[in-house]
This record gives sequence, C-alpha cells and structure tokens, in this order.
Amino acid sequence: MKRFLPFAVVLITATSAFPQGTAQTPYVPPYLQTISVTGTGRSSVTPDRVTFSVGVQTISATVDDAVNENNRKVAAVIAALKAAGAKEAEIRTSNFAIWPQQDYQQGKLPQILGYQVSNNITVRRDKIGDAGRLLQTAVNAGVNTSSGLQFEVSDPAKGRDEGLRAAFADARAKAALLASAAGRTLGRAVTIAEGAQVAPPHYPRQMAMRAEAGAVTNDVPVESGTQENVYTVSAVFEIQ
Repeated sequence: MKRFLPFAVVLITATSAFPQGTAQTPYVPPYLQTISVTGTGRSSVTPDRVTFSVGVQTISATVDDAVNENNRKVAAVIAALKAAGAKEAEIRTSNFAIWPQQDYQQGKLPQILGYQVSNNITVRRDKIGDAGRLLQTAVNAGVNTSSGLQFEVSDPAKGRDEGLRAAFADARAKAALLASAAGRTLGRAVTIAEGAQVAPPHYPRQMAMRAEAGAVTNDVPVESGTQENVYTVSAVFEIQ
C-alpha cells in the first residue's frame, strides 16, 4: 500500500518594490529601454504694445526754482501727450529726484552751486503705430532725457502652441536619429516635460531729444519688428 505525503500549495503574491512615480515625474519601469532627448522650438510673434520712458531734468540755483520749473515742464509734456491721444491711464510719472550740484575742492567743504530736479514720464500704449508720433510730441513739449523704448506682446501665450509643437517634433527627430544610429526602432514617448521659455531681450532705441528752435521735425522713426520666443521640451522615448 502506497502512502501519499500531504503537500501544500503556497500562493505568493509579490508587490512591486519599484516606486510608482508622481504626477510631476511619471514613473518609467526599469525594464524599458529608453532614450532621453531635448528639443527646441521657436515661434515669431508681432508685438502689439509699446512702452517708452522720457524725462525732464532742470537745474536752478534754489530747490524751489528747480522744482517749480520741472513741474511746469512735466505738466506741459503730459498735457501735450493727452492732446495727442494718450489716455490718462496710459501715462505714469516716476523717479522724481532732487540732487544738489556741488563744487568739490581739496581741503574745503563742498559748496552747493545749485539743484537738479528730474521726473520721468512713462507711456504704455496698445497702438504700436502711435509710438513715433507720441515720442515726437513729448520731445517737442520739452523732455530732455530718454531711458528707452520697448515693444511687447500683450498675450504671453501667443505663439506658445506653435513653439511647443516644434520643440516636441525636434525632440522626436533627434530620438529617431539616435535610435536608427544604434540599430534600434523608436517607440512611443514615455515622459514629456516642458522646459523654460527663454524671454527675448528688449533693445532700447536711441532718439533725439530737443529740436532746435524753429526747426521742422517729423515723428521719431520706430520699427517694432518681430519677437522670437524659444521653447524647450525634454522627452523620454522607448526604443526596441
């Protein structure tokens, strides 16, 4: 008579010891063979907003005289800008300052010769075509300093979709090239991450300040050109 030894069947349930990833960093299983690349895309957009800053500096023997003269000239510039079509909400004054004009001689205390007063006027307008006319208006009204002219795009998302698509296409093309060079086949994108957007610099433009008495002047010539935005996309692709 044969005897059968009892036996037990043990079911073992294994849980993955690998991390599951997060919403910010998708989990890539370690058994996948992948390739990581970064792509760059660009989009050109046309500025639709202009900002320029001009100012008035005055010098006089006393603080009161310097301030009063400056106030009068700044008020005249603001009035001229409004008459030329600039709205009150588009005009802002800033950086009002008073500096003593001093004479320095060795061994002596500085001697105050007079006072310099300055006040800046910034105009921000959504009509690019008005920039030259308003600048010339300010010049004719008495400004004698300028700190720059900038063209901007009011909608920061403008051109973004085009740039991101181009960046991903560039990343995929790079990955396909590398996979082919290695004798592999490119698969699907496992992770995709948007990189930083590079903001284009603004270049201030030079402008003439005061016209000579009796001279006939045209509007200040300005050209807005186009603005290029750069986007980057980092992606991980499967390779087979």
